[in-house]
Amino acid sequence: MQTRRFFILIQGEQERRFYTGCEKYSGMEEIMEKQDILKKVDHTLLAQTATWAEIRQVLDAAMRYGTASACIPAAYVRQAAEYVDGRLPVCTVIGFPNGYSTMAVKVSETRDAVANGAQEIDMVINVGFLKDRRYGEIEEEIRRVHEACGGRILKVIIETCLLTEEEKITMCEIVTKAGAEYIKTSTGFSTGGATPADVELLRTHVGKSVKVKAAGGISSFEDAEEMIRRGADRLGTSRLVKLMENEDSGEGYE
Repeated sequence: MQTRRFFILIQGEQERRFYTGCEKYSGMEEIMEKQDILKKVDHTLLAQTATWAEIRQVLDAAMRYGTASACIPAAYVRQAAEYVDGRLPVCTVIGFPNGYSTMAVKVSETRDAVANGAQEIDMVINVGFLKDRRYGEIEEEIRRVHEACGGRILKVIIETCLLTEEEKITMCEIVTKAGAEYIKTSTGFSTGGATPADVELLRTHVGKSVKVKAAGGISSFEDAEEMIRRGADRLGTSRLVKLMENEDSGEGYE
């Protein structure tokens, strides 16, 4: 598998800490190979029409290219976990994509997903509660879902495209207090996806123990590079693996 190198200019030590798995070059540049980027990717298929054959293809590609996980619908988690047999973390979504299920339903979904073999959970907040300033209820819901994860990774989707800057900052504070491992920009099913500015905002305001996942609209390695430069630790996308598959086969990608 051929890899191209991406040269990323680091502007100070604060940004330098966002780069892991990168080889230093001439003191002021970092070299990031495609494989380094793919290690940060949750290879994703969440379409309503997804079949097991398509899910299996996603799992095979995720294992082939060494992605961080494969993110798939909850209905396929048990089958997927058995199929990968420990070779790849299986991720699924809770309260997806609208987030307005009750806390009890989200907790139940999470327990079921974990019992079926999910190792990572991406939950959607109730955006209406955020608009209503019901901050305590949102924090409690995240805490309860996190408990149901039983030590597995929880990523909290806040749907940045629907929020004001103040609301995004508030969610950084809530996610940090609730103890989740990640704050995530988007479902990819709303009016917009991740933006570099939002990733940088979340990285600036979230606690040191919380990582940032950018998702939605990441369609190239250049997009991915920019998201990582702004502070993303994980990327939710299907496009990068597809680009690699087409590159390896000598085909273009439209």
